[in-house]
Amino acid sequence: MGPHKVRQMMKSERDMAKRRFRRQRNKNYLAKSGIHECVIVLDHLKPTYNIGKIFRSADAFGAREIHLVGIDFFDPAPGMGAFKWVPAVFHKNFFSCYTSLVNNGYIPFILEPGKGQSITHTRMPLKSAFIFGHEEYGISFEPDLFPEVRPLTIPQFGKSQSLNVSVAASIILYEYVRQHGVIDNKSPGS
Repeated sequence: MGPHKVRQMMKSERDMAKRRFRRQRNKNYLAKSGIHECVIVLDHLKPTYNIGKIFRSADAFGAREIHLVGIDFFDPAPGMGAFKWVPAVFHKNFFSCYTSLVNNGYIPFILEPGKGQSITHTRMPLKSAFIFGHEEYGISFEPDLFPEVRPLTIPQFGKSQSLNVSVAASIILYEYVRQHGVIDNKSPGS
């Protein structure tokens, strides 16, 4: 198969993903907030694969909503229908997202390997917002310009010190629910 054929196939797949997004975006307007106060922020992620999977995890763990920064569309197929259940809030830039979250009482956290306190040693606030940056380039903003943003890290013991963004989102949501979650209609410790 030649490079021209590969480009045609990629364009066709992207067009199909855009159609799936438009169809499911209309259903997303009816989505209800999850049972937990935490939110996920996806900062300029690639429009394939990971975003849909993060919606799936957010639905499974009952996240309130997902904020998408600089993302016009994504392929909802890997989310197995979760895009219609978890509210999506779209922002053109990080500043508008940050302002909205802080004004609503959220504490924003960035997750970066080896930076900040370990999630296992941090008591997360009820209103936590977890920010995940682009798969290759990381976050789109300078953290020093946003004083409320706090760094967190997921402990890793291998040599690569890197996790897939959808895996990292699942881990942080699990830890949040472990600390604050409603499990079987009971709060932790009851």
